[in-house]
Amino acid sequence: MNEFDIYLAQIKFINCVFINYYTNTMPTEDDFRSDGRSNIDYRPMELETDVVSHASGSARLRLANTDILVGVKTEIDTPNPDKPGLGKLEFFVDCSANATPEFEGRGGEQLANSISNMMQRAYHSSQAFDLKQLCIFEGKQCWKLYIDILILECGGNLCDAVSLAVKAALFNTRIPFVKAALMDGGNIDLQLSDDPYDSKLLNVGSAPLLVTLCKIGDKCVVDPSAEEESCSVISLVVGTTGNSKFYCSQEEAKKLPNVESKCSTIGMNGAGSVAPKTLKDAIQQGLEAAKSLDKALGQALLRERQENISFKKHSYGFLK
Repeated sequence: MNEFDIYLAQIKFINCVFINYYTNTMPTEDDFRSDGRSNIDYRPMELETDVVSHASGSARLRLANTDILVGVKTEIDTPNPDKPGLGKLEFFVDCSANATPEFEGRGGEQLANSISNMMQRAYHSSQAFDLKQLCIFEGKQCWKLYIDILILECGGNLCDAVSLAVKAALFNTRIPFVKAALMDGGNIDLQLSDDPYDSKLLNVGSAPLLVTLCKIGDKCVVDPSAEEESCSVISLVVGTTGNSKFYCSQEEAKKLPNVESKCSTIGMNGAGSVAPKTLKDAIQQGLEAAKSLDKALGQALLRERQENISFKKHSYGFLK
């Protein structure tokens, strides 16, 4: 047995001890977890945007020991024939081999595909991100956003961290202004400005967030740590729409209608089962957690943007 196999065996032994301790000594019914949080509390987060100079938008988010880097690149493409007035989004997830020993070799491919598919479903909901803002010339030209997600470190709750980092990166993304004219023969003439500041920001207020709820015993907990994930027989990932009021000034927010967050997608991981009432309660718990998370994220992003205008750059933590 080599050193790597010994290391994995030690990790499995520690997980077994933790599972026994967590499920028998500290039941979640008491609304108290091993790290002192309640069942609906998130761990502290740290967020920084505009961290990749050659990308149109970028963000890095640290959620405890989970570290996510997201970069957004733009490209002019042809819209789908069945959606002539909409732009395109494409997600790529890469799990760094240094993130966790489980990602050695091809170990992270299945997880990367799962997260990518979940993000794709969440963002293509009709109630989520507005793809119309990526249209250049209906039926002819549109913007396609390539969203590259790199998992630098895995400390649990990847889906939530990825969705937060993606929304922050899109908030930071600038799309160049384009002048489009229809020429003879049906060809499109596009003119892009050479000025990098001659661009527009995306409206990401309604962009979705993912909330993971791990079922431990008869209760569900949000923001599970890696140890808590090992205790859970099944986890639910609830995709919720965002609120545009959290991503604009108070004056602009007053002009917007009151919109409640809605469940846009649901995913399940694990071999366990969920009773209908538990599922209903979990969805409601996810909606409530997403609302507070969305509000905190919007405040942090607006504060950082204001600092950038003043030529001061800091990383901001929230939910501390």
